[in-house]
Amino acid sequence: MIICLVVSNFIIGKDNFLNITKMLLSDAFLLAISTIKGCEMTDKVAGQSSGLIYSLEDKPPLAHSVYASIQHILASFVGLITPALIIGATLGLHEQIPYLISMALMVSGVGTFIQARRVGPIGAGMLCVQGTSFAFLGSVIAAGFIAKSNGGGPDEILSLIFGVCFFGAFFEIFLSFYIEKLQQVITPLVSGIVITIIGVSLIQVGVTDLAGGHGAETFGDPKNLLVGATAVVVIIAMNCSSNLLVRLSAIFVGIGVGWLLSLALGTAEMGSFDGVALVSIPIPFKYGFSFDWMAFVPVCIVYVITTLETAGDITANCQISQQPIKGKAYFKRLRSGILGDGVVSVIASTFNAFPHTTISQNNGVIQITGIASRHVGMVLGVMLMLLGLFPAIGAFLQMIPKPALGGATIVLFGTVAAAGVKILASEHLCRRKLLIMAVSFGFGIGVTLVPNVFAQLPELARNILSSPVTAGGFAAIILTLVLPEEKHSDEECAASVASPDAVLAADS
Repeated sequence: MIICLVVSNFIIGKDNFLNITKMLLSDAFLLAISTIKGCEMTDKVAGQSSGLIYSLEDKPPLAHSVYASIQHILASFVGLITPALIIGATLGLHEQIPYLISMALMVSGVGTFIQARRVGPIGAGMLCVQGTSFAFLGSVIAAGFIAKSNGGGPDEILSLIFGVCFFGAFFEIFLSFYIEKLQQVITPLVSGIVITIIGVSLIQVGVTDLAGGHGAETFGDPKNLLVGATAVVVIIAMNCSSNLLVRLSAIFVGIGVGWLLSLALGTAEMGSFDGVALVSIPIPFKYGFSFDWMAFVPVCIVYVITTLETAGDITANCQISQQPIKGKAYFKRLRSGILGDGVVSVIASTFNAFPHTTISQNNGVIQITGIASRHVGMVLGVMLMLLGLFPAIGAFLQMIPKPALGGATIVLFGTVAAAGVKILASEHLCRRKLLIMAVSFGFGIGVTLVPNVFAQLPELARNILSSPVTAGGFAAIILTLVLPEEKHSDEECAASVASPDAVLAADS
């Protein structure tokens, strides 16, 4: 928050800065009082209020725009920088992490500005914050390990990652023109399966960090477990609050409490800012540019899934912002938003950031603040770009103890898996759908548990199918296209769910 206020002072001057500070202190005081009295606003009440303080095309005063932008930054900051932290730590890119975080923030700002401003047909024209989806982590890390297994160092690892993500972004651009048809192939069933597999396969990363991280001498130390468990408990406790702002701050506060405990236990390592540049200069393809089909295919599958996630985020945003959620205007906005995702991911890969998509938590901020103005999105974009100029922010965040980060990511990745389960739970699970789920989970989770199952296949097939996302995703898509649709009533669907044996039974 301090960093945000400094940037605000730089943008809008002293008078407006003082006004914003007063508003923040006032909100903090009211939040504390409401928490003490147990009078937090519930989701039910929030949902009943359909009025907006500033609608989509309104132009709030600059002070109000910056104030709303700070709330969006606080809600999304951890989510924006965590992918770079996880990918960098997992692949041993410790020296590159500060720069990667800077570029993540900068590209997030560029993308948020484009989505809000709408450049020609590019951008939804809404307050859509851009960031790296956790769905990309598995395929991006897998691409990095492919480069690493071939003897590549940090430059080779990042050049391959950004190369495949660059070309994959054009695949999403292509998909944006066929979103209606795509939704007929990549059904909620397929999306739910793939998202669940992504979450389950990533939990291993979180658990490893909670124990201390790969190769740590103190791996499994009770102090590490205590720090990680504390972060988890804090996150759970804050998520039980009926106040949306408290819930949105849960990850941020959980990591902070874990960090403080780690300092108290003497397990936190304070790094150095020596050698950290004062300002980050975006350099196109700073680490080079390379390509590998084995790394490309899993990334493309995730682009398909995040395309549909973006469609859902934009639809939710439209509903909160009181815009149409059907008809020509809606689909035009949807196509433009997904096209914006693809273009921003091209920019991200060019300037050394991971693929970007809309992030959903900011829809909650719009709902609770009542500010849906796209002009706020432009101010927010500029603020994020300014934050990305300073690599010291990334160097500081790199000091977060792995157990604290691991505790948070266990919850985050578990949430990803739970989101997939929620999508599946919304489906009428007939015999055909249960069979698709069974086979897809078998392959997707199977390669996670037994990574060498395809060891005897040719290298190209081995590396492609060794990705849980690819193995499970291919199975789900192929079976969806091949298995004939069944016409069942809701009662028959419910009966098949109640009796799993019906999956293997023939129709009577």
